[in-house]
Amino acid sequence: MADANFSAASPSAHPMAGPGYGKRTAPDQLPGTSHDFAHLPPREAAIAAYLDRLPDGADISVKTLAKQLPYGQCALGTALNRIQQAGHLRRGRECVTADDGSSRWITRTWFTRTARDDDWWAAFTRGDVPKQAARPTRSRAHILLAALGRTAPVLSLSQADCAALAPLVTEWLERGASEDDVLRALTAGLPTPVHHPAALVRNRLTSKLPPSPAPRPPLRVLECANCGAPGRPESLPGGRCSACRGERSPAQPPAPLSAPTVQDRAAQIRAEMSQRRREKART
Repeated sequence: MADANFSAASPSAHPMAGPGYGKRTAPDQLPGTSHDFAHLPPREAAIAAYLDRLPDGADISVKTLAKQLPYGQCALGTALNRIQQAGHLRRGRECVTADDGSSRWITRTWFTRTARDDDWWAAFTRGDVPKQAARPTRSRAHILLAALGRTAPVLSLSQADCAALAPLVTEWLERGASEDDVLRALTAGLPTPVHHPAALVRNRLTSKLPPSPAPRPPLRVLECANCGAPGRPESLPGGRCSACRGERSPAQPPAPLSAPTVQDRAAQIRAEMSQRRREKART
């Protein structure tokens, strides 16, 4: 019955998480098909398909999903664990750097319609897999160019101009420039008059292109889906730690005694032996 009403949930009305949090689409996915989640049970397949349609940044916590979908929090928690075990979901943290150079750890929930095994997720944690396609960045570039005329009316561009110049703006954004950086480079010290806006924009985007930043591997840590304990990817098969999988940890050898403890024990033994010799002599 719940699945029959599932279509009523609208991804467009789904709440977004705080800036920097929420769903993150894993990179290098195959094109979507109607069979992406056929290997999952019906409930899990329906939830996975819904998550796949959500934009990056959507709040996909159990509490929020329970308000949007016809399932309770307990059922959703179980379903998400099964989706994770099938390789579509991982939870963890990632170190991100702000514009001012400061760094902080952000809670991440990565989702992929293309099921991945534990080895792929381990490589992803190290940054060894291709990055996400730059489709959102291109959209930002096109929007920036289309709105350029509001900042500098003499630089108003046509639809064709925006489409042709967007890849140049994309390169700026991929090199770490902000939208304000691009706008300043395009609008500062404009000549009077501007005869060819598109040619001027192309020249400035090319001649003032900032250098590529030195590549840095991402800092990511996966966490157990049940207890939240951080761990190396190989210690979290299926996204769960050994304790939550019901496995016993191997017995640890006793810790070696410290030197003072050994000396105290030896002194105690010598004192006991001396006491026994005195008692024996008296008898």
